[in-house]
Amino acid sequence: MEWEAPAVVLEARPHGEGGAVVSVLTEEFGRHAGLVKGGASRGQAALWMPGNLIEARWVGRLPEQLGALSGELVHAAAALAMADPLATALLSSCCAIAADALPEREAHGLLFHDTVALVATLARDTLLAVPDAVRWELRLLQELGYGLDLSACAVTGEAEVLPYVSPKSGRAVSEAGAGLFRDRLLPLPAFLRDDAAASGPADWAAGLRLTGVFLARDVFGARNRGMPGARDRFADRVCLLASAGAGD
Repeated sequence: MEWEAPAVVLEARPHGEGGAVVSVLTEEFGRHAGLVKGGASRGQAALWMPGNLIEARWVGRLPEQLGALSGELVHAAAALAMADPLATALLSSCCAIAADALPEREAHGLLFHDTVALVATLARDTLLAVPDAVRWELRLLQELGYGLDLSACAVTGEAEVLPYVSPKSGRAVSEAGAGLFRDRLLPLPAFLRDDAAASGPADWAAGLRLTGVFLARDVFGARNRGMPGARDRFADRVCLLASAGAGD
């Protein structure tokens, strides 16, 4: 058994003497792990950094085996992000979430394409990539069956102005529908419903708080796992950015 495909490196864990077990995300084969001989060596470590785009090749005698993984670098996203702590935090967060949350060998083509697009945006402008990272988390929730319904108010059916989300149902709520329960609802930044809506650090921080509630409860909490530390660090950096902007 073998396959070749474009892939995003998600994580690399040392294995044995100089080897590494590497997980990659592909369009057709989903999150797929393989053993890389010499993967932890000085010569190969840079290739297997999370966020890198590679051309991956997996070989195994049987489909259920760990198999052997090799690859060629296409885009060194991890190295390019190193000069910017926010870019590094964003890339690390998305890779850590995908590595921990996605079922192994289950195709999630839309999420794969969103991940590649996010890496491409990050290479151009970190601040443009931050709102896309929040949308990426929404996509992951959707792909795993926990998608939020932001199309209309859960109470009134209104579909225009929807400033809140119910943390219980994951559905949008209008100002009128919020009523006395407004303080129990989560703010819904406009950019998550309208890609053309202007947004800034405060909106991005609110978006991460929103997706974080559902990631923590439905994706990781359901398996008695905490949120990946990389995701917490990314959210903290965005909150600091929002606080700096508020003080201007």
